[in-house]
Amino acid sequence: MKKNTIKYLAARKRVKELESLIQDYSEQKDKIPDGITLWPKIEKNQKRLQAAFNATVQQWQDWHWQVENRICEVELLAELLSLNAKQKQDMEQVCRSFRFGISPYYLSLIVDEIPNPLYRQAIPSIEEILDRQGQADPMAEEKSAPAPAVVQRYPDRVIINVTNRCAMFCRHCQRRRRIGQTDKNTSTNDLLAAIEYIRAHKQIRDVLITGGDALMLDDRLLDWLLTELEKVPHVEIKRLGTRVPVTLPMRITDKLCSMLSRHLPLYLNTQFNHPLEITPLAAQACLKLARSGIALGNQSVLLAGVNDDAFVIKKLNQMLLKIMVRPYYLFHAKPVMGTKHFRTSVEKGIEIIKSLRGTTSGLAIPTYVVNAPGGLGKIALYPQCLLDKNEDKVFLQTWEGKIIAYDN
Repeated sequence: MKKNTIKYLAARKRVKELESLIQDYSEQKDKIPDGITLWPKIEKNQKRLQAAFNATVQQWQDWHWQVENRICEVELLAELLSLNAKQKQDMEQVCRSFRFGISPYYLSLIVDEIPNPLYRQAIPSIEEILDRQGQADPMAEEKSAPAPAVVQRYPDRVIINVTNRCAMFCRHCQRRRRIGQTDKNTSTNDLLAAIEYIRAHKQIRDVLITGGDALMLDDRLLDWLLTELEKVPHVEIKRLGTRVPVTLPMRITDKLCSMLSRHLPLYLNTQFNHPLEITPLAAQACLKLARSGIALGNQSVLLAGVNDDAFVIKKLNQMLLKIMVRPYYLFHAKPVMGTKHFRTSVEKGIEIIKSLRGTTSGLAIPTYVVNAPGGLGKIALYPQCLLDKNEDKVFLQTWEGKIIAYDN
């Protein structure tokens, strides 16, 4: 037998071995619902909601209309979702403590015929007021605010909170204490004070604009803020924190993209938590941003009953790469008041990351992080790969679980 033939046979044997390692995912992948495959059902649901709102297609596609018509009353939500009396009563009880609001677009993703993890993210649950362990501000942002609207937990970067507005108030929100009962943007005076603080601290090179949702600002105000930051010589990059590609993709207009493209380098981090959130509209929004030169990252939150499953996370991240969004972080859910029912064990997150290693592209593997209490910042958690060491060698575990000795 020729040498090359032997080589190819050995390689093909190894390929079969590798293929067997993702066979379970290959068999389950198509059973995980996603917004591309289910788009015909979602469109049908959108038509039902358009009729309920007596809205034209043009209105439905207008992000201002979507925001103005957020579902914020239990009675209307109950009617649109056909909720029973007990569900209505529970929601009314929850809403005395925690405000809710859902864009009609996001509500259209909640299709009755399928088990829907998006319901859990969007719809108030009685579990929220049964949580006696959560804190209003577990990351101590209020104690990490050296100037109006500014949060600083790291030496070279800061957050500017520009609004409490969102297209949807996610039930797991880490800043639900800021939502209040009315929408409001940060005042111009406070924004100017934030810029002056940044100007006075030359070590600050990275500014994250968030809220609320950064893209709830109108184009003109956001353009002004980005321009003012660019006048500060030591600010190297700007970042936007927004969930509108997920909850309000029609906000990503050509006009917005044109404006943002004038402010490079600019990074946008969003939050897709489940493949059902990746619809043709969401994909179009992300690709439009990418074509404008904006670098896109995703910061999923690990949520019990939503995405605490290795196959769901793998499918989500593989789909994100197809729409030019790089999986960046997988956040362990924070102990925010009213959100205990979303929290998993830390081991669950590590197990998910371990399952991704070697079985998908490195680009599809986010960093799993826990936010330290008291404003002490993010802690990255990894599966244990360094098992032991001596003077000459380290003993490492591969993604397949094989242990090797490596020259140190």
